[in-house]
Amino acid sequence: MYLLAIETSCDETAAAVLRDDSEVLSNIVLSQDEIHAPYGGVVPELASRQHLKSIDYIVRESLESAGIPLDKIDYFAVTQGPGLIGSLLVGLSFAKGLAYYFRKPLIGVDHVQAHIEAVFLEHKDIELPALALIVSGGHTSLYFMKKKLRYELVGRTRDDAAGEALDKIAKFLDLGYPGGPVIQKLGKKGNPQSFEFALPRMTDRSLDFSFSGLKTAALRIIKENGLTKSHPRLADFLASYENAVVRALVENLSRAADRSLPKSLILCGGVARNKRLRAAFKKAALSLGVKAFSPSPKLCTDNAAMVGALALEKIKTRAKLIFFPELDAYPRLS
Repeated sequence: MYLLAIETSCDETAAAVLRDDSEVLSNIVLSQDEIHAPYGGVVPELASRQHLKSIDYIVRESLESAGIPLDKIDYFAVTQGPGLIGSLLVGLSFAKGLAYYFRKPLIGVDHVQAHIEAVFLEHKDIELPALALIVSGGHTSLYFMKKKLRYELVGRTRDDAAGEALDKIAKFLDLGYPGGPVIQKLGKKGNPQSFEFALPRMTDRSLDFSFSGLKTAALRIIKENGLTKSHPRLADFLASYENAVVRALVENLSRAADRSLPKSLILCGGVARNKRLRAAFKKAALSLGVKAFSPSPKLCTDNAAMVGALALEKIKTRAKLIFFPELDAYPRLS
């Protein structure tokens, strides 16, 4: 059995071919970073237009790389949401067309849940229940996973996502885009204790995240100290800010683990590539006495292999499969 998966939730056009045993035969991703870099962030209209230009040959390349002709595909899978509605509709419409023509099932996949499933592509022995922290430019969420395909949302961001908070400060300082990798690179030799940041905490004791306060504090420090991209203390500031974002993430994860008592911790999403975050995550897991799992960097960013992995899990467990006429896109977490 072969499955073709498509992902267009934001600014990566991606397609992958998987076999029924979750073997990834191809995983092609086309980034739009160069297109959005002049604007310091993703421009939704430009993103959807680029998907329209790219999706046909990205799908074709994924099939050629896998060595599987289109008429041999048994199932199609596509991201329904959350994400940019214009971008989502490009991938969904393309996948619906394929499913209609070949009269094959089309499986809708949740983008955030697919990030969690990416971990299982490389780690088959994750013990459940697991607590997953998903961190990206658009999403910062905590999910408790009691068993496969059971995702309980226990915390989410109330304003900016963690990746967005990094991108906005990089944009303000004109450092480049995407901001997270730039901040990591420029702050690598900085002192993370140089600038003090108070961590945001919810007054209702929930496990939700908030990064708008950290962003405001960072802007205040920038103005008070006259920081620019050529300032001698820039590395110290960036290291301190990155460290504050990581501390906020890991502290909430630890609080959630104390409540839910998972057997495993999962870190995933685009920001999960961050070295400071990965190190803090492993340290937290060690102190909690549980195993820590995270995908390799290539599976942290948006890709179609994770979409296919979740779709295959649905097929394997005989979950209800919605056929192509009924699928629709949704922009936000429900």
